[in-house]
Amino acid sequence: MTTPVLKKIYAEKVVPELKKILKVDNPHVLPNLEKIVISSGIRSESDKSWAGEVAKEIAKISGQQPVITKARKSIANFKLREGQPNGVKVTLRGANMWDFLYKFITVVLPCIRDFRGVGTRLDGAGNYNIGIADHTIFPEITVDPGRKNIGMDITIVTTAKDDNAGRELLRLLGMPFRKSSNVKAAEPKAK
Repeated sequence: MTTPVLKKIYAEKVVPELKKILKVDNPHVLPNLEKIVISSGIRSESDKSWAGEVAKEIAKISGQQPVITKARKSIANFKLREGQPNGVKVTLRGANMWDFLYKFITVVLPCIRDFRGVGTRLDGAGNYNIGIADHTIFPEITVDPGRKNIGMDITIVTTAKDDNAGRELLRLLGMPFRKSSNVKAAEPKAK
């Protein structure tokens, strides 16, 4: 079995850079990827077969069979009954995780129209969340005129202790972060 491309990049290029940036000698202390979770919510008004359709689409995207989550309790205001399907999720680890992230960074994100980068905000613990409104940006999905779009959340969980270390890890792996526009260029001083 071959080593995933992004894992090779991590070992050969990212680890030495992180050692310099974070001023750490021990490679076991450096942040690494732990898992990637892909999840999608399902409206309670949807028909019962819709959960299966969403699961099939996420299985195509992730390369793994997802789990259909069910409501733990009934909530009348949301028209939700206990045991009713309300979401689909899959957790990627190991080679599947590295391959998915490589595809996401190099193929999927550049295909988004008018793409200017992803936000730089992490969750406070070094993990990154991104929402996708339309699943047809993935190359595995065929676009049919009558098909509904599926939105999903992708969570990249790292072993970083803080946002700066997590951001540096993702930046060095190739995550196309948006250039911050609120940093002003140095203005020449008037004489």
